[in-house]
Amino acid sequence: MANPSGPRAVEAPPRRVDGYLPIEAYAAIGDGRTLALVGVDGSIDWMCLPELDAPSAFGALLDPADGGSFSLAPAVPSEARRSYLPETNVLETEYVTDHGSVRVTDALTIDISQNAPWRELVRRVEGLSGTVPMQWRLRPRFDYGQVSSDPLPAAGALVYRHRRLQLAIKGWDSGKPSVERGTVTGRFEIGSGQQAMLVLVAGDGVALPSPERADVERRLQATVTLWRDWLGHTTYAGPWKPAVQRSLLAIRLLADGRTGAITAAGTTSLPEVLGGERNYDYRFGWVRDLSFTVDALLRVGMEELAHASVGWVLQAVGRTRPRIDPVYALTGDALRSQEKLPLPGYRRTGPVHRGNQAGSQLQLGGFGDLVETVSRYVESGHVLASETGERIADSADLLSAIWRSCDAGLWELQDYAHYATSKIGCWSAFDRVLALADARQVPPRHVERWRSARDQVRRFIETELWSDERGSYVMKAGSDMLDCGVLLAARRGYTDTHGPRLRGTIRAIRGELQAEGPLFYRYSGMQEEENAFLACSFWMVEALALAGQVDEAAAMMDALVSLGGGLGLYSEEMECGSHAMRGNFPQALTHLALISAADIVARCAGDAGAPGRAMPRGTS
Repeated sequence: MANPSGPRAVEAPPRRVDGYLPIEAYAAIGDGRTLALVGVDGSIDWMCLPELDAPSAFGALLDPADGGSFSLAPAVPSEARRSYLPETNVLETEYVTDHGSVRVTDALTIDISQNAPWRELVRRVEGLSGTVPMQWRLRPRFDYGQVSSDPLPAAGALVYRHRRLQLAIKGWDSGKPSVERGTVTGRFEIGSGQQAMLVLVAGDGVALPSPERADVERRLQATVTLWRDWLGHTTYAGPWKPAVQRSLLAIRLLADGRTGAITAAGTTSLPEVLGGERNYDYRFGWVRDLSFTVDALLRVGMEELAHASVGWVLQAVGRTRPRIDPVYALTGDALRSQEKLPLPGYRRTGPVHRGNQAGSQLQLGGFGDLVETVSRYVESGHVLASETGERIADSADLLSAIWRSCDAGLWELQDYAHYATSKIGCWSAFDRVLALADARQVPPRHVERWRSARDQVRRFIETELWSDERGSYVMKAGSDMLDCGVLLAARRGYTDTHGPRLRGTIRAIRGELQAEGPLFYRYSGMQEEENAFLACSFWMVEALALAGQVDEAAAMMDALVSLGGGLGLYSEEMECGSHAMRGNFPQALTHLALISAADIVARCAGDAGAPGRAMPRGTS
């Protein structure tokens, strides 16, 4: 099986096309507050400051000409080999030239308290052999590439100021900086055994530190230790351990260590299809993703972050109670609008968006996601506050009144309908709230109403969303379309996983939606409109394993892990044939699906505990 953090062969960095690198040519680094994408050619082309959902300071990912970037690489032709330091989000890139070789270490250092009001980006260069000429170029462009400014010298650094944001660059043995029209450049040579360093510090509305080299080195080493200590809590020991670890580290890049908010992805508006229009801002918290997050984290023993994530989602939905919005800002505030930004977009595929209007949709499945999250948390031995129990009961009461409505479904479609994924989510919400009432975690004031609603939902699903002709559950009532999202019924315990209806659904989906190898389209009709949706592949792995087809599930899992490349990072979608990444990156949903699938297959195979057969709940 592929090791996504292991060494890679030396290769020439891919050529930029019109200034753009392939998405898979980027590595992600971060500190739990913001995230940077580092190209294999040494250019940081995406970074929002001071927080992940703030405007970009480096946005060349969406506008190579004017978006802003921070590059550091040999000044002569080179080949590259990249990997993360084992069990960390600290990136190492080794460049090999005719003059010698160097290693560049990139990291955002972690403040243990998670409360420091600044970010610190470290770029360290070590000479390995020969003498290599190096060059660097810092060109921030604030407010998504709209504003440039000149830096001023202060405290041994060059400092940019834009509104409340301050950004300072400081270096050691990295050449004399030169400033011209908002850009700082430097050149230096580095020999075997020598080191140079650049540090970029950014803060919002506070005094900005001017760090000393020894302190930066100490924080860099402490960051390595902190990553390894955090990852050391995982209990997963199955056959895909390196991929699971890398996915956990990717999730941690997208998780705010202070609040527990999980960002759906680190970017905005990376297109699902080049030349298409599905370009969305994913730098927010989806209730759906939080459900997957808590489930995945608890499966593999990462309880601390699961605690924080449950707290965040309960705080967020409390602001819209009893309504449950699909998505919230990372502050927990309601988010129901978006705007277009004047950027050309990745590979000139626009529009580029800030914000997300999915929060204004009705998505009934979100009720199931929330109650599933809370139920999973309680099943792990935790206790809800009485106020939380009241909120869950209020939401269940609302759902009992509106579950018959059409909605936007799992895929946030404009065409409102009776979607199977939504109705299964409704069934799950009622089933779990009944269990929570039995456990005295939720007030049992309307137990009979909830039980009746659960049974009515099941009848609706089994009559209106099952097709005898197709031998499968269908995407929506009155249609014979198929939907990979229906596979989640297996995980939710809605159906007998060894029964004919799940097996028929698996068979039908594989016959129509399988794109290439382990890749699947989301639902019928997408073959000509978008690329394969990676989370769907892992949902198929889960369903196969739970249905007893463990060997097939394991083989598919092996194939999917190999598609993560040497760094083990996944976007939202993947092109068939080229296996080019598409959509926002790194994508939490894909990594969460990988973690859960790996655990379920291992359990079903007997490698990590008891068999994972899930039987339907609440059918008596």
